[in-house]
Parts: sequence; C-alpha cells; structure tokens
Amino acid sequence: MDLGVYQLRNFSISFLSSLLGTDTTAPLTLDSSSSGASVVAIDNKIEQAMDLVKSHLMYAVREEVEVLKEQIKELIEKNSQLEQENNLLKNLASPEQLAQFQAQLQSGSPPSSSSSSQPVTGTPAPALPASQSSGPSA
Repeated sequence: MDLGVYQLRNFSISFLSSLLGTDTTAPLTLDSSSSGASVVAIDNKIEQAMDLVKSHLMYAVREEVEVLKEQIKELIEKNSQLEQENNLLKNLASPEQLAQFQAQLQSGSPPSSSSSSQPVTGTPAPALPASQSSGPSA
C-alpha cells in the first residue's frame, strides 16, 4: 500500500476516533496478506463514523429549527398584538394628537409623553383597557 494512502487513512481514523471518543492508542498495522481486508474494514469504519456524525448533525439542526419555529411563532403573535394596540391608540387619538405625532416623527424628535400632548378640552382622555394600563389595578 502506498505510504501516502496509509498516512491519510491513519489520520482519518485518528480524527474520527477523537470525535467519537474511541481509543486510538492501538497502532494500525498492515501486512501484505491482510491489507485488502484491512482497507475494507477501515473504509467501513470511516463510513460508519461519518454516518454517525451526520446523524448527530441532523439531529442538532432539527432541534435548532424547532426552536427557531417557536421563536417565529412568538414574534408573529407579539407583532399582531402590537398592531392591534397601535390601531386602538390611533382610533383613540384626536386628529390634533395625530398631527403632532406626525410632525414629531418628521422632525426626528422622539414623541413626548408630557401633558402638552393631551387635549386641552374639558373631556378627559379615554382610558386604556385594563390589559393595557400601566398602573396597579385596585
């Protein structure tokens, strides 16, 4: 057997054995009478090790896909909830508040939450539903 092929096979076995945690201290010996059988046995072991690595990788990828699918589902639900809240706030806001908000967005300044954004009319601002209020419930 060519020395380069022998070294490559020995390296492959050592590398895959280290991945699998098997003992590689036993030297690989080839004699001329059993070299064909040894090559086939080595090839089979390499193939089995590669199949094992492949199955572990596929399992890890499947787990990661499931985690990502769950995160996507949660983000879609959160997005839907925020869109509903946004629509509710748009409906509750007066045209003056919407115009002021648009002006703030165009000027690049953050919208203020001061009392100047509240209408100056005699009617109080509509209350948010209980699930959206930030204060403690009594």
